[in-house]
Amino acid sequence: LANEGIEATRCHQIGDVMYDAALVFCERARASSTILKKLGVEARHFVLATIHRAENTDDLSRLKVILGGFRKIAEKMLVVWPIHPRTRKILGQEGVKDLLGDRVLLIDPVGYLDMVMLEQSAALIATDSGGVQKEAFFYRVPCVTLRDETEWVELVESGWNRLVSPVNVDALVCTALQAIGSEGSDIAPYGDGKASERIVEVL
Repeated sequence: LANEGIEATRCHQIGDVMYDAALVFCERARASSTILKKLGVEARHFVLATIHRAENTDDLSRLKVILGGFRKIAEKMLVVWPIHPRTRKILGQEGVKDLLGDRVLLIDPVGYLDMVMLEQSAALIATDSGGVQKEAFFYRVPCVTLRDETEWVELVESGWNRLVSPVNVDALVCTALQAIGSEGSDIAPYGDGKASERIVEVL
């Protein structure tokens, strides 16, 4: 901002309102969501997967690596995958769904509170989503990002997130299994959950 000519007195580091929201909806999800009971899963006994980016869904070689990786991970721990409509369509068209095996639980997309409940209850989150990477950190759940790069480099540097390009099944599986039960360093890059209050104070 200084390089753009904005005076320091006009800049206020207040945190990230996304973290504020995550804390609020975390409690609401605990109070109202029944998704764990509905699926018959226990907290910390499943891996939550979300895959929707075109770089993964539209590239059959990458998608097959992801499917093969999920199948192997599921031999150790159940994988719950709310599947994006586009991804489901591609699985059907390409006939590669059988690569998943029967320990990967494919479910329809879920509402926001149910998703928050799944996120905070997972032993690991495997995703190619930008927002889910941050939400995993908010709930202190280890994350593996299935992309070539991530915008949230601070989460990789702190150990909360692991970046793995989906080009090799064994590398994907090894990274995911090593991440389960791990913790990163104690960082607070997005504030303390009171960013919105600080914005009001500044205004």
